[in-house]
Amino acid sequence: MRARAGFGRTRDPGAPIPSPNIWHWPALYEIENRAQDVDGAVFAALADLADWSGVVVDVGCGSGFHLPRFAATASRVVGVEPHPPLAAAARERIAGLAGVEVHRAGAEALPLPDASVDVVHARTAYFFGPGCGPGIAEAMRVLRPGGILVVVDLDATAHPYGAWMRADLAQYDPAAVETFFDVQGFGCRRVDTRWEFESREDLAAVLGIEFTPRTAARAVAGTVGTALDVRYRVHWRRRPRGIEPV
Repeated sequence: MRARAGFGRTRDPGAPIPSPNIWHWPALYEIENRAQDVDGAVFAALADLADWSGVVVDVGCGSGFHLPRFAATASRVVGVEPHPPLAAAARERIAGLAGVEVHRAGAEALPLPDASVDVVHARTAYFFGPGCGPGIAEAMRVLRPGGILVVVDLDATAHPYGAWMRADLAQYDPAAVETFFDVQGFGCRRVDTRWEFESREDLAAVLGIEFTPRTAARAVAGTVGTALDVRYRVHWRRRPRGIEPV
């Protein structure tokens, strides 16, 4: 995926590396968001891992697609997004929703006090393994003891989607990423999902913003109908509660 440049990781301090898909084609990315995981398998896995009734932070929230979903159960939702047009779109999306706010910021400098958050969520944003240590440390800082960081990313070992990703990202090593998270103390759950588009045209357009033209053409030709099977990895790590009283 061409978006894998990473949310919040910087060449210069405070300068986020662009995510080419949503930054350049936000309308098409909205179509992609609507098509992803139509059966809700990822949210079911997240519900098993965490209590979503407290304070939830969505790191790299983009245009805020998931913020209303979090707001349905959370006492407070904070979206964090470094790209000004996307942050503005997220604010427009959540206008009128109580207890939801959006801040322009990066994953390495969350605008929140220490130990003030119950869940930090990041979906295909910033946390791609080696290099994201500062973002993990920042998430641990804002989490309350017992709080959880959940990182949702695409599983490049599951094909055909994973094969298309690897064709465009020869330098991306899924095994190294998974080893990184394991060493950092994360658990991992693999979640199989179904993406369903309204038309072949939508499917082709979305694949066109995720892959190079050559790979996108191969992906479209190799897909029958309007659905894709896509697997995710859900990594999670809790902030320790400390020594419990006897």
